[in-house]
Amino acid sequence: MAGYKWFFILWMVSFSTWAQTNRYIVFFKDKNGTPFQVSQPEAFLSQRSITRRTRLSIAVTSEDLPVTPAYITLVKLPGVKTFFTSRWMNAVLVEATASVILSVAALPIVAKTELVAPGNKLLGGRVNQQTISSAIVSPEVTKTQLYMLGIDKMHADGVYGEGVMVSILDAGFPGVNSISPFQQIFSEGRLKMSIDFVTNSGNVYQFHDHGTKVFSVISAQVPGVFTGGAYKANYLLFVTEDVSTEYRIEEYNWLFAAEKSDSAGSDVIQSSLGYNLFDDAAMDYKISDLDGKTAVISRAAGMARDRGIIVVVSAGNQFGWPYITPPADVDGIFAVGSVNSLGIKSNFSSVGPTADGRIKPDVAALGQNVSVVLPSGIIGTDQGTSMAAPLVTSLVAGLLQAYPALMPFEVIQAIKLSASQSSHPDNQLGYGVPNYTAVKNYLEISHSVNEVLLFPNPTTSALKLAFRTLPSGPVSISIYDLQGKQMIFPVIAFDWLNNPLDVPISNLPVGTYLLKVETSTTVKTFRFVKL
Repeated sequence: MAGYKWFFILWMVSFSTWAQTNRYIVFFKDKNGTPFQVSQPEAFLSQRSITRRTRLSIAVTSEDLPVTPAYITLVKLPGVKTFFTSRWMNAVLVEATASVILSVAALPIVAKTELVAPGNKLLGGRVNQQTISSAIVSPEVTKTQLYMLGIDKMHADGVYGEGVMVSILDAGFPGVNSISPFQQIFSEGRLKMSIDFVTNSGNVYQFHDHGTKVFSVISAQVPGVFTGGAYKANYLLFVTEDVSTEYRIEEYNWLFAAEKSDSAGSDVIQSSLGYNLFDDAAMDYKISDLDGKTAVISRAAGMARDRGIIVVVSAGNQFGWPYITPPADVDGIFAVGSVNSLGIKSNFSSVGPTADGRIKPDVAALGQNVSVVLPSGIIGTDQGTSMAAPLVTSLVAGLLQAYPALMPFEVIQAIKLSASQSSHPDNQLGYGVPNYTAVKNYLEISHSVNEVLLFPNPTTSALKLAFRTLPSGPVSISIYDLQGKQMIFPVIAFDWLNNPLDVPISNLPVGTYLLKVETSTTVKTFRFVKL
């Protein structure tokens, strides 16, 4: 009798598990019978998205076609509820029991099914959660974080991200729709889309405050107190991260949001999220999976990159995982590490390389004591590569405004090759800390015909010396008058922040002079005239 009792209990547990509603991704074999055509992308892509692809010579392919509508209908068996679809992976998110999903898997149109999270959650919202950050009230609290990347100079040039569309993928945005630092976005109609992919509630202004803080670094504005890095851009807000659990579904939520970003015409995706270890160990990734092509979220980020979107993500914070966290392993996107106010790597900032030996992170920004806006409207601070990434996103948005003709890969290249350690990148900080002025200098000088430039000539007081490619070592500069009298300047180490270099000549008498430049590989003499 006792044996029967235990058998009955085990049977009940098994039946309960079998009958529990879970979340699954259903993948289809093809897109046969679709009413959509690649020759008519306006049926499933916005004009802004089509314009971006046309400018970048990116073809619309069958991978961009929506899931065949008839397939969604066929999947809606009794007990199956369908939700978000993926064009790129030809799939749909469903809620169903384990027993019913077997019937779905048996359909001839279905390639496979994947359990992505236990339980059902896609029918309503959940309780708002908030973390606590230290409150501060000092004026100009964003000065340090903007100055480090030269965003203050970007703003002085009248560049604030205007006309650029930025998607924010995060855990929630409580307070964004109600507190004053964000109200200019709404009054000017620059919030273009918002979707909650976690619970399908229709309300992104709830859940965890992580997204509010990330978003504030880019977009908030309190005159004289707080300035977001690209506070005049257009935005899309997507809730993809479920902070209460960690399952593979969050990677697919990220995929859904990336596809919405693409179809809406976003230029940039900002995501301070990453996935490697899950509540279900069967879903975990291994270090060897850090190839930029294995993790679901990495594949999704690569697909967004291939459609001309610049993807900026946090590198990770080394919590139980020694390297960067997917999707930071993807080639051709920005994985952002963290430094302190002195430019020194933060202890928590994740490092590379990738499994296939590529340098990661790509760049770094301030990630300690970063000023943020909390859901209450109070200004506080936070830290992590999560806070460093939106600063780089702000720089990217500004450069897209300032140089609209550049291709995405050219923006990425200019930022990396002009950053603080571009000549010696490593797996701690990548190419180093980028800077708006350095990028400007790189873009204006690196394509010069001459290897060494001296301008303007003749000049009254200002003289600039520039190199098309940075010298590998120190540079010696000497000025001679026509009688041979020599003026020697200190030996200079060039980077893109001081290339071109201002050569002081205001104290020189009017006349003609020779300027001699010596590097480890070049000796060049110029004649210039001081007026």
